[in-house]
Amino acid sequence: MTAASGRVFIAVVVGLFLSTYAMVSSYGGDQPNIIVIMADDLGYGDLSCYGATTIQTPNIDRLAASGIRFTSGYCSASTCTPTRYSFLTGKYAFRTPGTGVAPPNGPAIIEPNTVTIASLLKDVGYQTKVVGKWHLGLGPRQSETKQTAEKSNASEGARMIGPDWNGELKPGPLEIGFDSCYLLPTTNDRVPQVYVADHHVENLDPSDPLWVGDKKPSDDHPTGETARGSLKMDWSHGHNQTIHNGISRIGFYTGGHAARFLDEDLASRWVDKSIEFIQTNRERPFFLFFASHDIHVPRVTHPYFSGLSKMGPRGDSILQLDWCVGELMNMVEKMGLTKKTLFVFVSDNGPVMDDGYKDEALEKLGEHRAAGPLKGGKYSVYEGGTRTPFLVSWPSVVTPAVSDEMVTTVDLARSCARIAGTMVPEGACPDSLDLSAVLLGKPEAKGRDHVLQQNNNGNQFGLRVREESGDWKLIEAPNGQMHNVKIEETLRSTKIPKQQLFDLKADPGETTDVAGQHPDVMERLKNRLAEIKSQ
Repeated sequence: MTAASGRVFIAVVVGLFLSTYAMVSSYGGDQPNIIVIMADDLGYGDLSCYGATTIQTPNIDRLAASGIRFTSGYCSASTCTPTRYSFLTGKYAFRTPGTGVAPPNGPAIIEPNTVTIASLLKDVGYQTKVVGKWHLGLGPRQSETKQTAEKSNASEGARMIGPDWNGELKPGPLEIGFDSCYLLPTTNDRVPQVYVADHHVENLDPSDPLWVGDKKPSDDHPTGETARGSLKMDWSHGHNQTIHNGISRIGFYTGGHAARFLDEDLASRWVDKSIEFIQTNRERPFFLFFASHDIHVPRVTHPYFSGLSKMGPRGDSILQLDWCVGELMNMVEKMGLTKKTLFVFVSDNGPVMDDGYKDEALEKLGEHRAAGPLKGGKYSVYEGGTRTPFLVSWPSVVTPAVSDEMVTTVDLARSCARIAGTMVPEGACPDSLDLSAVLLGKPEAKGRDHVLQQNNNGNQFGLRVREESGDWKLIEAPNGQMHNVKIEETLRSTKIPKQQLFDLKADPGETTDVAGQHPDVMERLKNRLAEIKSQ
């Protein structure tokens, strides 16, 4: 055997070894299918398995009963875009400028070829798909060639921000590890109301091009202000621009009529596309990111759920979300995949009542407390803003339990990679911890000793630290204001101290600032937060 042929032989053997290794989970047996279900604006107290009594969620409760229900499970931010960024990349969003809530025409926030949970799993044989709400931008940040600039009617070198709605929508999910996608491109209170299948708007008629902008296209363009009487759901603040399906949105668009969807069809379309993916890939490992739009505004459900909860559209949306979870679980069971499928159920941030539409969320709230015993909700870094339902089920591996170990969505990238039997490249997923043993309920496994929480743009932080001296929470709000502190009231900004300290063991509702009584703890946590931010 020559030296060259020997090198080829060794390369082939190593390749076969790695291929075989990739098909084995770190926890024994074949690699599990992985389904991550991310709810939208769902609070800690919104599910019956977390104590809700005015609404019942039997399918999500069934998922909880089959696995681990975490009572200290967190998303990484109190709004959707930064949490989704951190979940996929394993990196805190505040480290990357421009990761706040993405506008309708926003470019792709995650750069092509970034290591993500999807790319890690794809590299070891998984089929990967995202279905549902994206809200991480589409398209390039700037024109890179003269040809691209000319195509966009821009000068050479000029910035070409965001998506080409009538052409190829890339970069996007397919450039960061997903084999396919079926998306709501932004979020449904923002325009446009179209589906994106892989790189194109679905059903778009070239003779009726889609235009999306941030300025009114013409003086006679109907909006939520000029045609308010025509709306089937009135707006309360901000959501008063282009009207579609009787609902005014944030932003403006025209054209693309054949491609537009009805709000009432979203949930069932997500389920249909997900079931199709599960059926197609039942013989091989798959990763499905099911990004629900429920229970985000505008809360418009399928007619079956309308009025079902007796709590208005917000309650109806919770029931619709529960139905979606049940349909996915039922299909996995029907395909005989229950024992080899890992389910993770989380929310992208905490709850909010009136978030721009008059949908009776406050009026029909009754005794329901969306954040349970926690303070604050969406937009805030109090516990209610980022501590949410967090469930893990893998019936052949996970023993049903309730755990108070601290886990976060930013850890799913490294943890799922470990479960699938692969390693994370050096420098990738820098803030993600391997908590796979905790997620799977292994004896003596320990969760995080700290949890970092950020608001939308990363200018406010919460830091929860568990140490021998106690379970402490630092709040840092340099501007002295915080949104949605009391979620049972109309959304508003509340004046708060710029720094606060809470003893969560004695005061889980964050009612009493103890910074004056524990200056040493305050200083220690401030230094710890500064260290994390500077890493």
